[in-house]
Amino acid sequence: MDLILWRHAEAEDFVNNDLARRLTPRGEKQAARMAQWIQSHLANLPQRSNQWRVISSPAVRAQQTAAALRIPVETINEIAPDASVDAILRAADWPGNANNVIVVGHQPTLGMVAGRLLNGDEGYVSVKKGAVWWFRQRERDGESKAVLVAMATPDTVAE
Repeated sequence: MDLILWRHAEAEDFVNNDLARRLTPRGEKQAARMAQWIQSHLANLPQRSNQWRVISSPAVRAQQTAAALRIPVETINEIAPDASVDAILRAADWPGNANNVIVVGHQPTLGMVAGRLLNGDEGYVSVKKGAVWWFRQRERDGESKAVLVAMATPDTVAE
């Protein structure tokens, strides 16, 4: 199973309702650039690896980011801002899911999920706005491990 953690792109700073914050024009460009990067990498995977489920926070900025992929997105209320690491992993059904999953969400939770996957325990990494952290579950010596396949930010991918 592959798991992609995708932080929403740049959004408005000051809105009365946090869930209603929209992407800025720069954020829209970031989302489009990262969606293109994701799609180009998914296209190069073996047939079995092309089965993807996209789940998103209900926040408008996450929904807009996910929409840039132009494939169906499932909204999961439990992965809204300030969700727990366990809520993200449960929503993705990591590591037991038969399908690969793209999670579009928020900091600091995505950074804590990445930290746990990298360290096997509690941890934290900084996930930039619009960035993607791509993990793959592997079995080694009867033990399930997460391997970082790729990490990209809107600034590191070609336009």
